[in-house]
Amino acid sequence: MEALAYFFWIALAIIFYSYLGYGIVLFLLIKVKRMFGGSNANEFNEDYEPEVTLFVSAFNEKDFLDKKVKNSQSLNYPQEKVKQIWVTDGSDDGTPEKLRHYENVEVYHKDERAGKIAAMNRGMAFVKTPIVIFSDANTDLGENSILEIVRLFSNPKVGCVSGEKRIYSKESDNAAGAGEGLYWKYESQLKKWDAELYSVVGAAGELFAIRTELWQEVEKDTLLDDFMISLRVAMKGFTIQYNPEAYAIETASANVKEELKRKIRISAGGIQSVIRLRKLLNFFKYGTLSFQYISHRVLRWTLTPLLLLLIIPANYVLALQEGIFSFGLYSFLFWGQVAFYVAALVGWFLENRQIRLKLLFVPYYFFIMNLSVFLGFGRYLKGNQSVNWERAKRGELNEEAVV
Repeated sequence: MEALAYFFWIALAIIFYSYLGYGIVLFLLIKVKRMFGGSNANEFNEDYEPEVTLFVSAFNEKDFLDKKVKNSQSLNYPQEKVKQIWVTDGSDDGTPEKLRHYENVEVYHKDERAGKIAAMNRGMAFVKTPIVIFSDANTDLGENSILEIVRLFSNPKVGCVSGEKRIYSKESDNAAGAGEGLYWKYESQLKKWDAELYSVVGAAGELFAIRTELWQEVEKDTLLDDFMISLRVAMKGFTIQYNPEAYAIETASANVKEELKRKIRISAGGIQSVIRLRKLLNFFKYGTLSFQYISHRVLRWTLTPLLLLLIIPANYVLALQEGIFSFGLYSFLFWGQVAFYVAALVGWFLENRQIRLKLLFVPYYFFIMNLSVFLGFGRYLKGNQSVNWERAKRGELNEEAVV
């Protein structure tokens, strides 16, 4: 029983560290760094203004083209220094034909559908500017996004810059919308602290940029192209920086079913990434980057979800020994877990009946996030996760929506 108690407390500590403790440790480390004058806020040249390429990989995105191209051409950056490259694989809805009608847009189409990463590998051969900025077809960029990204590259130590992913929110948000929006706000804060300490651990595919010279082809079956591309840049000795003033905004997933589909793919890609980036687990070689990578990513994609499952029966046995209704420490923690998962279950029940109770969105979304890890792991083991676009359906944008 003593061994079970040790397991329980170690598991609980890892779970807490994965979701909240790492943020606390980051905050404290940054406070110490600032005390010793370690801030790098002044190392960027505001006048740095190189040519850039806006790079979009697209599959059947005809409905988004007008809005995306107009948005890209209205960004606050000298337009003569901005190239637009669109690469389409397998699009059969008229996307490439429509793209060719826009001015200053290069289109590289291939009838065969080979997936996003194949399109990126193929399209990068046409990028001639020192900076390439990747974005999705269904996202709008903030007016100053290019300016905010580019100025960070004036520091030669920076090899990649990640923008912020924002979600339109509204009062009538469903669990997917409210949960996803809250999750990204928390992630944004962690990324700010990661960047200040040393480096962000992975970029958001909706908006990120790299030095073109640092590009290397990624395996064609890669599921998380943004994560692999950015981390491999960091493994070369460069940092990934983060600027929330450069942002891409989109609507949330249409519902939790669509969000789960997206999360399962991300989880399968996370397992794949951990295996392919296993060299990054070497603290002796990568130091702070390894610490950030394991704390922020690896634990969430591997050990922590498993511990969340195992801690329930362990807590139950300990609570039985103590007295399940004694409301001692173990019984209190056990009934706390029960209450949390009941809240998630009620959230699911209400969501299916389109009853909005935001208090239950957090436990519901948290449960969905961790369920997706198990489902994604199973999909990865089976090897049946397609590399082709499987974009989750997004909610509609209306007058209620705000950033």
